[in-house]
Amino acid sequence: MRNDLKGLEISQRELQQLTNLPVNEELILVVDQLKKIANRFVEKIRGPEAATAFFIGTSILVFSYLFFNAVASLILPGFPIPYGILFILLLAGGGCLTQYILYFIWKQKNKIAQANMTHSLQILLSDVERYNNVIKAIYINDQIEAAGNTEVSIKERNKVLDALSLTRADLVRAIKTERILRENKNFIIGNSDLFANNLPTLSALQVSEQATEHGRLLNEALKIALDVQLEMKRLQSQS
Repeated sequence: MRNDLKGLEISQRELQQLTNLPVNEELILVVDQLKKIANRFVEKIRGPEAATAFFIGTSILVFSYLFFNAVASLILPGFPIPYGILFILLLAGGGCLTQYILYFIWKQKNKIAQANMTHSLQILLSDVERYNNVIKAIYINDQIEAAGNTEVSIKERNKVLDALSLTRADLVRAIKTERILRENKNFIIGNSDLFANNLPTLSALQVSEQATEHGRLLNEALKIALDVQLEMKRLQSQS
């Protein structure tokens, strides 16, 4: 990735920090992690440090088995199942248990995210996904250009990246605003008159900027404020 693209993408970790929610949490699969380890090991074996990598990998496996065999012979003397098979079964059982724990944690995080999800946050998360897709498209285009296809180079690249940088800043600001309103909803509901005067100012700002990309994101921030106002009215009418 070119240096001018680095830092533009809004990563999942940053998004979770901004929202203070485990949004877009992915389930960690034990099988996938084992495949990654195996692939890295194969790459090492094929590289200049093949002998060292093979020796270390084999040593870890042999030492683990010998250690398990020694412990099992002390704890389970005369066990009918060979220790080698027991070792494999233990690894398989440990993998299944680990996968269940990871699934349980992922499920709980999803419940937390869904319980705190607002309509405005859903819109902003969709905007972040579209924004990141633009960054990825530019990155792929750069790879195609680096392969010798100079005709696909992006014209006025600096202007495009400047616009993306502004979009990123607006997205971050809108997400921070949504979080503040969401986490302080009870206070806002009880003191709605303190915030009512902010809407005309936001509306005027939206009208003056609505024709620009910058204005579109400001409009999103306005929608957040309006959503909270509507929610306050709905809750007040129920009380």
